[in-house]
Parts: sequence; structure tokens; C-alpha cells
Amino acid sequence: MSSRRGVGLSAFQNRSALSTQYASHGASLRSNHASSLQNQLSVFQSLLHNFALQHGDTIKSDPTFRAEFARMCNAIGVDPLAGSNVKGKSGSKGKGSWWTQTLGGDVNDFYFELAVRIVELCRATRGENGGLIAVEECRERVGKGKGIGGGMDISDDDVLRAVRSLDPLGSGFSVVTVGSRQMIRSIPKELNPDQSTVLEAIQVLGYVTCSMLEDNLGWSNARSETVIQDLLADSLVWVDAQAPEKGYWSPASMGLDDL
Repeated sequence: MSSRRGVGLSAFQNRSALSTQYASHGASLRSNHASSLQNQLSVFQSLLHNFALQHGDTIKSDPTFRAEFARMCNAIGVDPLAGSNVKGKSGSKGKGSWWTQTLGGDVNDFYFELAVRIVELCRATRGENGGLIAVEECRERVGKGKGIGGGMDISDDDVLRAVRSLDPLGSGFSVVTVGSRQMIRSIPKELNPDQSTVLEAIQVLGYVTCSMLEDNLGWSNARSETVIQDLLADSLVWVDAQAPEKGYWSPASMGLDDL
């Protein structure tokens, strides 16, 4: 006859009490950790605010410094453009964006003005590029003030932030990556995979033909012709009919010196 005793009720009660203690201790540790992180974040934000006030003029005038400062903001969860509005107009009592509260309205207005100029440029060049323009081309044109007034000293990062500031307006402006280049799309239409492949090939080779697509990608003639015709209809590629076989190139992939 076995002398081993079964587990009594008190053992279950002890185990339940121990589990409760572990859970309580874990919750306490999580709470303390969250509180510590919140305190550290508050310190970082305070230091960032003081840094912004001390170097405000440089932030406003130096595109590279401004981009690095914005990355510092993002690293600790501060969105410089969050809650942006136009300061001091129509009796508005809103505090505006973090830029406005920290550096005054100059930087906030800078991004508004830049966004307006980007919209004007994209609309003016839509007939040339079908609503797809490279970020660096946009920066160069806005910097030179070509067709839209005086130039602005800006970086690619400024352009990207200005385009993103248009999102709440539902403007249809967005940034897409084609190959190795970032492009601003100003038409509310998605590129399908075949169109993206053709534009990337043009970016690398300078131009494509239907036979090049068929030989290198294994596409049928119907597939090649279809995607080319779709891109032509949207003015995303132009045709060169002087060669024995028609070649297709993209104005968005031209060098800035060719503009």
C-alpha cells in the first residue's frame, strides 16, 4: 500500500497566493518602469526645448541643421508639425504646432510656404511628368525659384516634411519610392507593380523599348504594350519615335541639368 499523500487544499491555496504576489509585483515593476521612462522623456523634451531656443536662428536658416534637429524630435516622439495652424489670424486662439510654440511662427510659416510652392510646382509640371516628380528635382526647382517666385534654401528632408504636412488635407500628394529615388506623386492614383518596374528600368537604363521588356523580364508583347500605353496615357513616359523601334523615357528620370 502506497504511503504517498495527495496534494491538499492548502497547497492549492498557497500556489494561488504566490501567483497573486507575482502578478502584483510584476504590475508594480511595470508601473515604476513606465514612470521612470516618462520622467526621462520629460527631461529630454525640456532639454530639446532649451536647445531649440538657444539655436533657433540656426534651425531656421540651415537646412541640414534643421533636418538633424527634426530627427532628434522624432526620436523622442515629438512631431514638430503636429497641430499646425496659421498663427494669429481670424482671432484664432489655437497654440499651433510645436514649431510655433518653441520658435515662433517663422519656421511653421516656412513649411506652409514650402508646401504651397511644392503644390504649385507639381501642378505646373503635371503635363510634363504626369504628376510624378523626383524629390531632388523639386528641391532644385523650388531652391532656384523657377516659375514660382524667389528661391528657398531647403533640403530634401524639408521637402518630404512639407509634403507630409499636406496629408490631413486629403490633397492626394504622397511620396513613393521608384527604384532608388523618392518621388512626389501629385495624382491620387497608385502605380501597379508593372508600371513601377518599367519606371525603375528607365531610371537605370535611361529608356526602354517593348522588346527590351520582353527579353529581360520575360513579358509577352501584349503585357509590355499594355503597361507602356497606360504610362503614356498618364504622361508618366514620353515616346521617341525616331529610332527603328519606339523608345520610352520618363521626364521624372531626367538629370536636373536637362531640365
